[in-house]
Amino acid sequence: MNLRVENLSFAYRPGQPVLRGVNLEIAAGKVTGLFGPNGSGKSTLLRCLTGALRPQSGAVWCSDRRVDALAPREVAQRIAVVPQDTPRGVPLTAREMVALGRFAWGDEDAAIIAASLARVEATELAARSFDELSGGERQRVVIARALAQATPVLLLDEPATHLDIAHQLELYRLVRALAAEGRTVLMVCHDLLLAPLFVDAAVLLRGGEVLAAGRPAKVLGSDNVNTTFGVDMQVNWPDNATVTVRFNAHS
Repeated sequence: MNLRVENLSFAYRPGQPVLRGVNLEIAAGKVTGLFGPNGSGKSTLLRCLTGALRPQSGAVWCSDRRVDALAPREVAQRIAVVPQDTPRGVPLTAREMVALGRFAWGDEDAAIIAASLARVEATELAARSFDELSGGERQRVVIARALAQATPVLLLDEPATHLDIAHQLELYRLVRALAAEGRTVLMVCHDLLLAPLFVDAAVLLRGGEVLAAGRPAKVLGSDNVNTTFGVDMQVNWPDNATVTVRFNAHS
């Protein structure tokens, strides 16, 4: 199940567009990284992809269905989202938070919930209060909630936020495994040093427009990075290479 964005434009206020004529194909079985500076429209684009925001023009397609024509429950059965931040003050245990991912399916499948916690190495957090967890622990639980939703499409908005380096690497390994299973994965990234090594395709937003899309080595080359971020940075990403990262995580 792929996502397709056709000539999408969105503005929160008339005459102040945040997204301008965005065309994008997010393929199944791949990890697509969405890069761009603050204010370039990345999070707004994600909200348009889920139907949470309705564009002034253009459309988002989930395979052969327009997202804005789907009922909220249908969207939730197709697309799961890991937001940037989850507010505190949630009177639930970690397991209960993950169980919320089953709402769209009308059940509380204990096996799926347990497997989702295990996949992000959060089984030992299940009985703890969500509010008492560290930022990194909460992020892992929120990712587990999205996994429990069991959707073919997964959107992650800066998912490495609050994660230490060991768990960042585990996260990137996880999204690659999910894509290998056939899921469609779009990941918003600020990390220009590590994340590009784990994505199959990259999209670079600037001022609400797609500056470049395609192979990470081309999209995130020195000229594009310097133009977009305003920094003099020499970038030489491996092209068509398999990157293996070996590390030992210590508790």
